[in-house]
Amino acid sequence: MKSSQHKTTEWSDSVTLTVSDNKPRPVLTVSPSWLSPGASVTLNCQVEHPSAGWSFYWYKAVPDLSEKSSSYELLPDGSGTAQDSYIIHGQTHTAGYVCRAGRGDPEYHTDHSQPKFVWSADVHSAASLTVSPDRVQHFTSDSVSLTCEGNFTEWRVRKFSEDGRLSDCRRMTGSTCNIYTSKSDTGVYWCESGSGEFSSAVNITVKNDGNGPILVSPVHPVTEGASVSLSCRLRAQKILSNVFFYHNDKLIQNDTRGELNISAVSKSDEGFYKCQYSGRESAQSWMSVKGADSSSSPVWLMVGLVCGVSLIIILLLLLYRCRQSKYSCFTRSIQSESHSPGSSTNHGVNQNETHVYDCVQYGSDEHQDVTYAFIKFKTFGKKREYIKHLQFKNNNCKYNVKYNK
Repeated sequence: MKSSQHKTTEWSDSVTLTVSDNKPRPVLTVSPSWLSPGASVTLNCQVEHPSAGWSFYWYKAVPDLSEKSSSYELLPDGSGTAQDSYIIHGQTHTAGYVCRAGRGDPEYHTDHSQPKFVWSADVHSAASLTVSPDRVQHFTSDSVSLTCEGNFTEWRVRKFSEDGRLSDCRRMTGSTCNIYTSKSDTGVYWCESGSGEFSSAVNITVKNDGNGPILVSPVHPVTEGASVSLSCRLRAQKILSNVFFYHNDKLIQNDTRGELNISAVSKSDEGFYKCQYSGRESAQSWMSVKGADSSSSPVWLMVGLVCGVSLIIILLLLLYRCRQSKYSCFTRSIQSESHSPGSSTNHGVNQNETHVYDCVQYGSDEHQDVTYAFIKFKTFGKKREYIKHLQFKNNNCKYNVKYNK
């Protein structure tokens, strides 16, 4: 009888199991970061170790100035989607978004992602941001003011820096943020109100090289058809000549002028601009072009509507007064130049001829209404034929013709 033998295998590779109280945090991306009014925005939410079974939740970040943070509102149909992407249609204003993921039963949720923003240069939003001086590029140690405007009492100015950090303005005076520029102040700026409104966003670029030029270009989009001037300046010299201007890295002006003047801006003028002076280049800045403002069209529509309604009311009042009258009297004086004898062309009646047409009511006390009256004159040589046609609703009206030479 054989005895049983016990065999063992080699040891497996070791596995380290780490238990953490910290929830994973997904990473949210938005595309595009800058949008045209009405464009669609795509959000993508990625967990650190993607696997099957995750559901995704999508939120809009709403400013909460009392807590110096933001609250999150669930987007429409944004609860527990199977897809890790979410599309927002018709986006028009600057906005912030976050996401989180969950799986299991009961469902385990990750932390919310860091907020990501989509920026709009739309200056017709309920809140707006103005920059003084009004240009994108600035030198270090410049004094720059960013002012929030709108029907709100509480404001904060936020910045998204080049390294991806989100911060609030530290020098707020009322609705104005005051900056003494340094390289770290380069970024995207916008206003947030205590009521949750976002302003348009602007780019601010701070040039670290004190000897190089900066491009002077508008902060906000330029309207199609408007004029715009771009210039190049040094810290100690505002007016320069013999400046090279580039549009999307293509040389577009090289002469003694120190400004690039565009008399009527079109969409093709949108893009990156930079200038060069004495072999030194500025940073490049994006100039945005927006469509012509059509906000006045509804105003003219309303004016036309009011005028039309007023005219109809006046006509109705006149008609009412005519219907109330018991008698109608038509007097017509016809004057025209006399015609030469023998001419076959009718030039009208003699200058001294006056025709009075009376409609006299008789045999009834009822009101008589004239539907229309038509008088036609024909001349055959020296004879004149009168064709008279008057039509009434009732035929108890006498028609008299008085002829005066």
